[in-house]
Amino acid sequence: MAFGGSEQVSDTPVVPTSIKIVVAGGFGVGKTTMVNSVSEIPPLRTEEVLTEASVGVDDMRGIEGKETTTVALDFGRITINPQVVLYLFGTPGQNRFWFMWDELAHGALGAIVLVDTRRLDSSFPSIDFFERRDIPFIIAVNGFEGSWEHTAEEVRQALDIAPTVPIINCDARIKDSSKDVLVELVQYTMDLLNKAPV
Repeated sequence: MAFGGSEQVSDTPVVPTSIKIVVAGGFGVGKTTMVNSVSEIPPLRTEEVLTEASVGVDDMRGIEGKETTTVALDFGRITINPQVVLYLFGTPGQNRFWFMWDELAHGALGAIVLVDTRRLDSSFPSIDFFERRDIPFIIAVNGFEGSWEHTAEEVRQALDIAPTVPIINCDARIKDSSKDVLVELVQYTMDLLNKAPV
């Protein structure tokens, strides 16, 4: 607004836009690792030590060395710029904790489905969850040994997902790699919003 030919600048601080992102996938695919690697704050984790009680209940194929598991959620934050802050919610992977997913996904802009190609079947429940709720998601193939030997098209066919869903390789342990996944998801969801009928 102009007064006397000069423009008045507001001293009101900019309130950043908060964007909720869900990091999902099967048991042991690297959800906690991704949130930890990219969060700018010490992440909130609800991990517990795996015990004998999980034997025969949790599918440990390919992750025999795993010692802890998320029982509620992982939470982290990353500031993209002064106007945009992402809040990351990592879901628990085991079937017995899926009742929490609806609450964790409520209000999410989109989701990352982390995939371990050695255990693709563990990805189907996550994909079904987001497809049924019309929540945009991308596939992030985590860099376990041998997992990047498959092309994106092979992964797409195996998961039976739409040709428009982005598939990206990542290493959840590496901050910049996890950031690339987040950028891909935000860009994808923004493109979908821009194409949506008004």
